[in-house]
Amino acid sequence: MPEILLCVVLGVVALPFFLIACLIVLFSVGAPLMFSQPRCGRDGQIFQLFKLRSMSEARGPNGALLPDDQRQTKVTALIRRLRLDEIPQLLLILRGHMALVGPRPLLPETIESFGTEGQYRCSVRPGLTGWAQVSGNTNLSNTEKLGLDIWYVAHRSTLLDLRIMAETVGVAIWGENRRTDRIDAAAQWLRDHPPAKANLQGSPA
Repeated sequence: MPEILLCVVLGVVALPFFLIACLIVLFSVGAPLMFSQPRCGRDGQIFQLFKLRSMSEARGPNGALLPDDQRQTKVTALIRRLRLDEIPQLLLILRGHMALVGPRPLLPETIESFGTEGQYRCSVRPGLTGWAQVSGNTNLSNTEKLGLDIWYVAHRSTLLDLRIMAETVGVAIWGENRRTDRIDAAAQWLRDHPPAKANLQGSPA
């Protein structure tokens, strides 16, 4: 119930900023406004994730999409930094597909490639923000993100979730910084407690 109430409050507060962001996207990268893609939820259940589109479909001579930084403008990059493109996912939280805090939802094939670690990562609902997002995010390797996500699943608590939400605001204002202390702690914990030895059925809800 507190999560639902918080989502409603955040939605009301963020709505004017989201509408402005929609106009910016429309005039900078064009229609459609929304991007959607199937992602893995809790226990591997697939749901459709959607967010405000912040990148164009520009492609190189070989037909492949250009790198992210070449497909966005300065203003849409700011929209991503402020997480305004993620606002539509508040609806997914209300529907029970996501949580305010948790590992970010990934493609099904990505989760499958993680094996047992992917199953353990999916033992909780994916989040709008997470431990990896406030510990470096785009400055992290996929392996580092996975380690941080697994550490979060094993240590999650209301206090930790509140800390992550507070730090998310700081990241939006001051930018992303690698937290090597957290990365190292997660890697060490993973070496000592590999998910293969964990009771997945008993993982936190």
